[in-house]
Amino acid sequence: MQAVEIAGSVPLPFIVATDSDRHPQAREALLNRAMGAKWKRKSSQKLRRGRRPSEGLAFVAYDEAGGLVGTVRLWDVALGDGVTGDGRAALLLGPLAVDPSCKSAGIGKALMQHAVAEAARLGHTAILLVGDAPYYARFGFSADKTENLAMPGPYERDRFLALELVPGALDGARGVLKAAGRKQRAVRAAQAA
Repeated sequence: MQAVEIAGSVPLPFIVATDSDRHPQAREALLNRAMGAKWKRKSSQKLRRGRRPSEGLAFVAYDEAGGLVGTVRLWDVALGDGVTGDGRAALLLGPLAVDPSCKSAGIGKALMQHAVAEAARLGHTAILLVGDAPYYARFGFSADKTENLAMPGPYERDRFLALELVPGALDGARGVLKAAGRKQRAVRAAQAA
């Protein structure tokens, strides 16, 4: 586990690390505490179901005692399938969750900054999410590039946000987001071999 340095900040009482998914029950419990049980029924979850996060883009935050206090993952998606969109690749961020007992400690901010920086470093061009526009605006997200994009199911249009990691990456983008990337089943089969 490696601590993440946040530029211009004092040492933090938590560390951000790559999520090895060794403790899925702890992550699930954190998501339930932070978001309530309804998080599993959101349109974004439909795109994540049966998939693994994008390679190298799953992160957690641990407190000083080693307890899980935050999580964020990014998922591979395609913008339509060539018939309903142009099929270009993007990332879907979420869920971002912080333990309610640790709100306002900078954990969400640190996770977001790290996730966006890593996505850019790995060569991804755009990140999409459904979330609170005022919160995510501080990281550069807006609804400016999502007007011709849609989620697969009900969602609030004004909460559908995007961040271009490469300027112009979403110019002319259209279509319904589709799940892409690694399936869970294929990974389990490979581990068993």
